[in-house]
Amino acid sequence: MKKRVAIIGSSGGNLYSLGGKEPLKLLDELLLQIEAAGVECASIQFIAAKRSMDSVKDTTETTLYGWDQELNKPMVIAQGTLKEVNAEAETMDQEIAAKIANGEIDGLIFMSADPNGANKHVVEAAAKRKLPATGTGGTSMATISSKGVHVISTSGTTGTTNRTRAVTFMTSLSKHWKIAYRPIIGKATSSEGNQVTSESPWKRINIRGMMLSSLPGFIAMALVLALSKIPALSMLGDVFDIMIKALPVILAVIAAKQVSDLDDVSIVAGIVAGVLSVNGGIIGGIIGGIGAGLLVQFIFRKCVEWKFPATTVNIAAGGIAGLISGLIVYFLIAPIALQIGEGIRSLLDTLVAMNPVLAGLIAGLLIWPSIIAGIYHAAILPIVLLEMERTGNSFLGAIDMVGLVMVSAGITLANIVAPRDKGEAAVAAPGFLINVGFGTFVEAAYPFMFSNKFIFAGAILSSGFGGLLVGLFGVRGTAYVPSVMAPFLSNNTGGFIIAMLGSLLCAFVITLLVNLVAKKKSANKAESLKASL
Repeated sequence: MKKRVAIIGSSGGNLYSLGGKEPLKLLDELLLQIEAAGVECASIQFIAAKRSMDSVKDTTETTLYGWDQELNKPMVIAQGTLKEVNAEAETMDQEIAAKIANGEIDGLIFMSADPNGANKHVVEAAAKRKLPATGTGGTSMATISSKGVHVISTSGTTGTTNRTRAVTFMTSLSKHWKIAYRPIIGKATSSEGNQVTSESPWKRINIRGMMLSSLPGFIAMALVLALSKIPALSMLGDVFDIMIKALPVILAVIAAKQVSDLDDVSIVAGIVAGVLSVNGGIIGGIIGGIGAGLLVQFIFRKCVEWKFPATTVNIAAGGIAGLISGLIVYFLIAPIALQIGEGIRSLLDTLVAMNPVLAGLIAGLLIWPSIIAGIYHAAILPIVLLEMERTGNSFLGAIDMVGLVMVSAGITLANIVAPRDKGEAAVAAPGFLINVGFGTFVEAAYPFMFSNKFIFAGAILSSGFGGLLVGLFGVRGTAYVPSVMAPFLSNNTGGFIIAMLGSLLCAFVITLLVNLVAKKKSANKAESLKASL
């Protein structure tokens, strides 16, 4: 028979700032870990105030949450002032105490509970039954223990998160009951109970995802570079140098967060590892972040198994994991990672320097097939970011803007001006606006490209032409920014404008001609059909 646990407590004082002000998220995380342990939730009594319990008044707006056994989810029992809700909570306190007395509850989780007030009867019943209890809230847990409750683990709230608290609670109870428990880390659940299983942190290592998530940092750096070219803002050149050094930290944080997903703990570990990985460039930052993410989970679980307080668990996991991973990169990996990055950039520079026009043409012709085949984000984007790490802009970034964004804009514009049917204009308009306004959503051209082989061929031809112009003018730039801004983030504003307009107009004209021919054929076919009738 499954063990049954009750969740007792409030949004707390210090807890309020660490998850208590969002009670459903706090409870959802706890319920996720309870289910992962094969345990059932028997009751909930959670008093959630609209401000910290350290400064509440009787008139503070408050909500009382309970447990809906049928729907298997938290439910609102009462809403009103703190005084009114406490009156309702006392009734619930007696009901849960009766369940404990009847043997319907096997363990308790306390969070900032009130053993002398709203939770008085539950504490007394738990003491009589010698139920195992765990929880956070230094003062309240000390009082609960002094009243005879069998507290198997306790901790303060400082430094904890919803996830780390929940994992700590269920690890303690599972060890006490001698039941198997594998924490669900890296996944979440909704209040409707839509749950997914845990997966190995090794399986969450996704270089492409890390690169994509870090892209805003690179764009911010490119903006600073562009602004620094304005004479009045030349002092931003020093800011640009600082931002280049910050890129490995950004990637390390994202990597650690994605691999471990232990909220603030993994973020801190990523920052520590990233700072120590700066000399390894963005490759060093990624390696440091991945290492920190893997170590965070390992150290966290070990500390919980050793029954460290939750606050100490978080400090050890976040600080030590980041430090170990960062030091390994700093002393061993950074020089190698830096050389790998320089080698990739040097190889690309050499190929472009040999014949920039041919390099631009080939890159332009290949970029549409690469994004359709799924190669772009896995191979090309990392190279773009490696280029931007050194100069703030990129040869392949310029090819992206010219060959993908502008070509997509040209195709969608043609379908707004002269669509094959009226419905296509409505589909094309949003895609055109997003491509021009935000420098992304090249997929807007797919419906037109895949429905007509001539438009598809025109897209590749236009991209190749734009790439040729990029090589001809020696342009380096970036996509993912508004098209009107992109030229000012490049090393050759005039050349980039010509290349962008060239590919856009080429795609527009080809698509326009294809549409006009298709409409004429359709009209002739309709006339022939009408004549035959």
